[in-house]
Amino acid sequence: MAQVLVAPSHSNDALTPMSDMKATDMKATEIEARCAATGMRMTEQRRVIARVLAEAVDHPDVEELYTRCVAVDDKISISTVYRTVKLFEDAGIIERHDFREGRARYEQMRDSHHDHLINLRDGKVIEFTNEEIELLQAEIARKLGYKLVDHRLELYCVPLDDDKA
Repeated sequence: MAQVLVAPSHSNDALTPMSDMKATDMKATEIEARCAATGMRMTEQRRVIARVLAEAVDHPDVEELYTRCVAVDDKISISTVYRTVKLFEDAGIIERHDFREGRARYEQMRDSHHDHLINLRDGKVIEFTNEEIELLQAEIARKLGYKLVDHRLELYCVPLDDDKA
């Protein structure tokens, strides 16, 4: 049976308002803990970026992330966000996704595996796990003489009731 976790489209309507929140109000996150474990120096701006990423229920791109960070600390620049995202990605703390939109989107690296279904009409990303799919992929690799060590599954879809499909 599939477990489904829904991440809304990149509309700001589905986000928790952060405009009244200050960097000092935000709690420490798993992202910050992973940064500390790698020995990464955590500036206050990196902390804000880490906390905003950790609170994201969607998969923001850098521009969306920047907008959310500026609501917390208006001194953060877009270049700081780009550099920090690259630093976090290179350290294996966040994961980059290219959902055929011409822009990279990011999410916190998780300990548990999940796949993505992307609604091509509204951009909604649905995260899911399905044990049958996992077993089938491993079996296919085995039948071809390989041991599956990793994979990424992205399903690009339109709603069943979509006339344009």
